[in-house]
Amino acid sequence: MATISSLGKYTHAIVRCIPSSFGTAEAPAEGSEGGSEPVDLAKAHRQYGVYTGILRQKLGLQVIELAADEGLPCSTLVGDLAVIQGDTALLTRPWLPSRRDEISSVRKVLEELKLRVVEVTDEGATLDGSDVLFTGREFFVGISKWTNHRGAEMVADTFRTMEQLTDHHYETLTVPDDLAANCIYVRLGQKSSVLLHRSAEEYPNSVQPFQKLPDYTLIPAACTEVAKLGGTLSSCSLLINKKLEI
Repeated sequence: MATISSLGKYTHAIVRCIPSSFGTAEAPAEGSEGGSEPVDLAKAHRQYGVYTGILRQKLGLQVIELAADEGLPCSTLVGDLAVIQGDTALLTRPWLPSRRDEISSVRKVLEELKLRVVEVTDEGATLDGSDVLFTGREFFVGISKWTNHRGAEMVADTFRTMEQLTDHHYETLTVPDDLAANCIYVRLGQKSSVLLHRSAEEYPNSVQPFQKLPDYTLIPAACTEVAKLGGTLSSCSLLINKKLEI
């Protein structure tokens, strides 16, 4: 099992192309940014291209791109479908039954990468990967419309070999826009830390607090269109470290 020493170190990223049906997907009742505003499909493709370009060129990751599936309009949000830590991947159980068909293609790739794949089989559990945060020491699981207590228990059951440190002190950075707090942290080499965050065009007031992190390379990325369906930066990819420090 990986430790805090490997936090933020990745070798691979799984992404999924945007289907044309993405523009017809129904936004969730809560958690989306766009309200009733329709998805701009062309803009979504442009933002996806920038995002995957960052993964490849700036973060140096091997990007595994799954084909679009017109029958699965929300399938671009692959980060919802698994919780990955170390060599273990927990496949989630989305709250929306229509999204559970997205799991099979992700499972296949994870198995091909030789990860230990665990699946939520409890029919009473719902779990969304975007509700789970691993800090390098412990997991935080948000109970929401998409993740219930049983789903959170599945995270605990899967990763229970992790050291339990419930009294750890965390330094915090507060941004005025809650949705701008979703970022992707990556370590390049031994000393370089990168933070992928929402763009100034989306959240101008939240960019300034990130400037207080002088030891980080800041990379802005917009995701206005996936955000209309409840997506975030982190829900657009699954990040994997195949060079684990055990």
